[in-house]
Amino acid sequence: MPCRRSLRRKALFNRLRRHENPQTNRAIESYLAIARKHGLDPSQMANRFVTTRPFVTSNIIGATTMEQLKLAVTSVDVKWTGELEKEIDAAHLDQPNPAP
Repeated sequence: MPCRRSLRRKALFNRLRRHENPQTNRAIESYLAIARKHGLDPSQMANRFVTTRPFVTSNIIGATTMEQLKLAVTSVDVKWTGELEKEIDAAHLDQPNPAP
């Protein structure tokens, strides 16, 4: 299910069709399942993933609400494990480019 912001962008620009396909849904479900399995908020997992990349010098976050900001800021406290990395790598290999 797309977020409200995506729905607003779609109504304004109608450019999100490439994101509405079975591959993107499968990729989203894979990442959500990984987050659930590890007891993580998906946005925290995504932010922590970015900050664990050795080539990233700055993680640019965007938040509309205070709750979103708190989740983004506290993502640095997420314990990044080898198991988590392996599962995310596998999900990526399964759907490397779901919305070309």
